Parts: sequence; C-alpha cells; structure tokens
Amino acid sequence: MKTFATWLIFASSRLRPASNTRINDTVIALRYFQNFPDLADRTVAAVRSRHAGFTLLELLVVIVIIGMLASYVGPKYFAQLGKSEVTIARSQIDGFEKALDTFRLDVGRYPSAEEGLAALMTKPAAGAERWNGPYLKKAVPPDPWGHAYLYRVPGSHGEYDIVSLGKDGQPGGTGENADIAN
Repeated sequence: MKTFATWLIFASSRLRPASNTRINDTVIALRYFQNFPDLADRTVAAVRSRHAGFTLLELLVVIVIIGMLASYVGPKYFAQLGKSEVTIARSQIDGFEKALDTFRLDVGRYPSAEEGLAALMTKPAAGAERWNGPYLKKAVPPDPWGHAYLYRVPGSHGEYDIVSLGKDGQPGGTGENADIAN
C-alpha cells in the first residue's frame, strides 16, 4: 500500500501544478483505495508490468553508444600500454647501471662480455676476489617483450652498453620496435 501511495503522490504531482487541491485529491484517493486494497494491488501490478524491461530499440542505442566509446578509448589505451613497456625497459636498464656501478666499486672493473650481466648475481670465476654480491635482488629479467638484454663491453655510448632490441627483437626500428639503450 505504501508503494502505491508513493506512486500516486508522484503521479499527481506530475499532472498538476503544486496546490492544496493536489494534497486533497491524494488524500481522497488514498482513502478510496484503503477501502479496496485488492484494487490497489492490481493497479500497482498493472503499472509495474507496463514499465518492466527495455525495448529492443533502447538496447540497440545503448550497445551503439558503448561501441562508440570502446572505439574511441581502445586505441588510446593500447597506445599507452606500448609506452609503458618502453618505460619498464628504461627503468630496468637504469637498475642494471646502478648494480654495475656497485660491482665496479667492489671489484674494480665492470664485468667482461663473457661474464655479462650474470656477474651481478653470481661471483665470476676469476679476478673478482672482492665481489660482494649479489647486486640484484632477483635474477636478470628479460626485457618487457621477453628478449634477453644485450651487454657489450666496451660500449659505443660509454664503458658498457645495455641494450633491449625492442618489441621486434631486431636491431634498429621505430616506435615500439626501436632499440632502447643506456
């Protein structure tokens, strides 16, 4: 009965301007339906059944709107995903540089090309008596695209180079396929 009363007040407020007669009409209608509760229940059920569910047109409009949003947001999202992989590769290379500098402070040299980045985790066989590692918390990870980092001594950019070949795993390239070096 409360639901119907609420609906009746709402309906009467939508049909007529605010006035005292609206309140009086509502009170009269409520008193009428109190005498016939069965009629009130049927009326509420009829109102609910007419407004239950959505039409096919409404559903199609919603699907089209969602499709438009997805076509706008999707490419921007995946472009950001590629940029984040490049950022991860750069930060991993920075971490390797710090670990290599610490290795050099302890041992007096950078790891040779044969020792590679593995010298940051395990003590080299020869010439590393003052090795105080491991210098990384975890084993050397692959780059974000699953390829191994390249370690070159001597490097073309300094005493050493740490290089990720990018998404394609081939030297050179542009965009996500570009090489990332220290």
